[in-house]
Amino acid sequence: MRGESGIAFSMPGGDASGTGRSRPVDMAHLSRQTMGDRSLEQEVLALFVQHALSVRDKITEADIHERLLLAHGLKGSARGVGAFAVADCATEIEHMPEDNRTLKRLGTLIDEVRDFIAAISR
Repeated sequence: MRGESGIAFSMPGGDASGTGRSRPVDMAHLSRQTMGDRSLEQEVLALFVQHALSVRDKITEADIHERLLLAHGLKGSARGVGAFAVADCATEIEHMPEDNRTLKRLGTLIDEVRDFIAAISR
């Protein structure tokens, strides 16, 4: 499903411009998840950004139990939209919830996803 007709947001940064792992969101994966419905893709991405930014803003100050819950929830939603680097980082937080470097990296990855989604949504 990598042809032009199945591309989510056939705009700069979309599926036609590189591999799924080189972008913050694997648009081919998202297209499969939404059955190619561009409107649904945009809605799902907007909801994901809201969720991810909320987690980013809360996770550093959260106690360990809440941090684990936030990371776990983010991991699932990130995998659903194809933000695999965010999901992998959230998994690392589940295993090492007190690692400040990983928490900082998560914030950076979330910002990259936010910026990517803003760029393809213009």
